[in-house]
Amino acid sequence: MDLSVSEFTKTMSSPLGTVKAEGMVMPDLSQAPPGCPMHQDAKKSAPPPECPMHQASATEHPKIVPDVPVHQERAYEFVECPMRAASLGKAAASDINPANMMPPPNQQPSPSQPFSLSVKREESNIPRASSGQNWVYPSEQMFWNAMLRKGWRWKEQDISQKDMTNIIRIHNQNNEQAWREILRWEALHLKECPCGPSLLRFGGKAKDFTPRARFRHWMGHELPFDRHDWIVDRCGKEVRYVIDYYDGGQGSSHTILDVRPAFDSLEAVWDRMKVAWWRWTSS
Repeated sequence: MDLSVSEFTKTMSSPLGTVKAEGMVMPDLSQAPPGCPMHQDAKKSAPPPECPMHQASATEHPKIVPDVPVHQERAYEFVECPMRAASLGKAAASDINPANMMPPPNQQPSPSQPFSLSVKREESNIPRASSGQNWVYPSEQMFWNAMLRKGWRWKEQDISQKDMTNIIRIHNQNNEQAWREILRWEALHLKECPCGPSLLRFGGKAKDFTPRARFRHWMGHELPFDRHDWIVDRCGKEVRYVIDYYDGGQGSSHTILDVRPAFDSLEAVWDRMKVAWWRWTSS
């Protein structure tokens, strides 16, 4: 997972700290069955019998598992043993991967890099669709190289080695919080998808402001400093979520997230109407 240049800049302008999510407040919903992945250690448990993977019939065609996103290849090697994995050399060049809009992982120091950076990667709590594994976050070195590809150039007064550690921490916290907010929306569809959702792909659209963000701006609020679109696999159905990232303001230690399903279907419209009603009646 990656941040846009604009998010990188705004993150540095705010004090470091925990993440706060705003954008949906709703009463407690029914919980997913205990057998589903969101309540279990994915490495130790299997999906419940009612999941689609246990219902294949003899007449069904074998399920085609999508290719592993390039950004996630060998990712667990850097989680378990970053020094050994980094020593295997540079990744071969390839096109941008559509699953996450990222090139192959680049763990090599850039030319004239002022200090060394960690190549260790952290496993997220976000399941990667059709893989049995979770998405893995970029390392400090990968994040640095991504910023260079997007046109950023280091200046002595910009950031230090310690700052990169904090940037990665904030990046990971933002994504974990976004996924928790998505799970709250997806709780509306537990009967339809008792096994829980997984993340299929995502991409950043920092300057492509949503109608909601523009309306808030017309009402006197600031525009979000970043936007992501996450495509969730809801037991075979693709559902798009929009995430706007707002700066909490001077003196605040929070990034404010506005997470909601995109208006791509009548079902999503109905979900947002229900939640808006709950918020209004509970306030």
